[in-house]
Amino acid sequence: MIPWDLSCPDWEQRLRAGQSLIPSLPLIKAEADIGVRFFDALRLPDVEGTPLLADAAGPWFREIVRALFGSWDPVARWRYIREIFALVGKGNSKTTYGAGLMLTALLMNKRPNADFLFVGPRQAIADRAFAHTKGMIELSRPASERFHVQEHLKTIRDRVNGSTLRIKTFDMGILTGAQPAGVLLDELHLLGRNAATERVLRQIRGGLEKSPEAFLVTITTASDEPPVGAFRDELNAARAIRDGARSGRTLPVLYELPDSIAKQEERPGVPAQWENPKNWPMVMPNLGRSLIFASVLQDWETEKAKGEANKRIWASQHLNLEMGIGLKTQRWRGVDYWLGAADLEVSFETILAQCEVACIGIDGGGLDDLLGLAVLGRERDTNRWLAWGKAWAHTSVLEQRKGEEARLRDFEARGELVIVDDMDEAFHEAAGICAEVDSAGILAKVGMDPMGVGAIVDALAENGISGNDRVVGIPQGWQLNGAIKTAEVKLANKTMAHGAQAIMGWAVGNAKVEPKGNAVTITKAVAGSGKIDPLMALLDAVVLMSKNPEAMGSPYSDGRGLMTF
Repeated sequence: MIPWDLSCPDWEQRLRAGQSLIPSLPLIKAEADIGVRFFDALRLPDVEGTPLLADAAGPWFREIVRALFGSWDPVARWRYIREIFALVGKGNSKTTYGAGLMLTALLMNKRPNADFLFVGPRQAIADRAFAHTKGMIELSRPASERFHVQEHLKTIRDRVNGSTLRIKTFDMGILTGAQPAGVLLDELHLLGRNAATERVLRQIRGGLEKSPEAFLVTITTASDEPPVGAFRDELNAARAIRDGARSGRTLPVLYELPDSIAKQEERPGVPAQWENPKNWPMVMPNLGRSLIFASVLQDWETEKAKGEANKRIWASQHLNLEMGIGLKTQRWRGVDYWLGAADLEVSFETILAQCEVACIGIDGGGLDDLLGLAVLGRERDTNRWLAWGKAWAHTSVLEQRKGEEARLRDFEARGELVIVDDMDEAFHEAAGICAEVDSAGILAKVGMDPMGVGAIVDALAENGISGNDRVVGIPQGWQLNGAIKTAEVKLANKTMAHGAQAIMGWAVGNAKVEPKGNAVTITKAVAGSGKIDPLMALLDAVVLMSKNPEAMGSPYSDGRGLMTF
């Protein structure tokens, strides 16, 4: 079979013109028409007047229904669209329409004893999907005669051929031994941090290959944190197919703003383009139905008044604006300028080649912590500070922090985190990096939290870095106030740059501040479960660099960046 081209390279123009994001496809018209007719005949059970979906549903979703069922060739017994990945903002009736789609699949199905699944990431979402499905059946005499609703099992059984639609909350056991004929996965972004999600998706796809008509539909909003794990991977794969960078049997339907709007940052007195309400209808396909623009605007104004974090989270949920960094209440002010200070040219090698002097900070290293290391160099000629970081984690952290396992594995895949069985390995690798900087002739000092530094001090000494003039303790708590403020200012005025490393952005996003008299402090206790060790290492390096160490080769330098008289 010749695969269909599911790319939509002109998606930006289509969004701006309010056109369909589904390209022209050679659908099997009879199958597509029947599917849409079944879908349109269902009624909304939770809306006054219980209108037909023919009148209430947005055309955007009806096109998804048409594409899914019209991609099945009953003669050749081949489904040309195996998967659909839809990225749609909050309030566009995704769960309700998804329930209607799966009920339509049950009506279209001819396979006896077929198993269909609607999977919600949380019980509340699964319960809502079941309530909508049950309500649609009760409002249709033909459907209520054909289907038996087993409320205690959250299962719909087809009396004609024994097929079932099960509505479940996500867990690893839902697909054990099953070969589903169709699966709808709702709100994948909530499952991104769950390491089991990738395994479940592999199971689903393995089952798809055993049934020629089987399908997987994923409908999700963007994440209110930087994309991670299975959600990030599935989203990037869908984007690649949409843009024509790769082929596949997944139809991407992504309501996200063009980069020229989404990534344009606000300047003093000038809001970002994504903040302009005139751009919002592009990514709100159900506007005028489940979404009323006046209400959306009022909600935006309310959240915007609460501050930057609330504003960005609102945009991630309603505009599918991708979060480049986590924003929390009580956050460190440097977070607001972190993304703007990114320079993709900055790397460890860049610092070695372009900097006249460098300071290194080290923090953490317990079994429940990360060991964070930050190299901060001062660039020749420009005097910009260039920052790069790396971290290590003991394998036990993956067990203790199951909710972060997928994220930590992502960092590992990027080469920004090393997972070790013995922390001594981590200490020696960190010391080895310090030795590389020293061998380049630019290392001034290494600074760290004075508590529990014995192992790393020993590892540094083995690499020829020792003595109170080269390895120093950095007072923590409120005494880091100067470094915290210095880093904020230099990020804001772009005299400090970093290489946009995901692990550093995560640590920065986890940082919370706590007032201490006239000072502020960032500590692990304030941050809670979020890891901040790489950031604390960077602040230790800022303390050292703020003392303006002499450039290597200066007439006043002893060759190690230390002042001599």
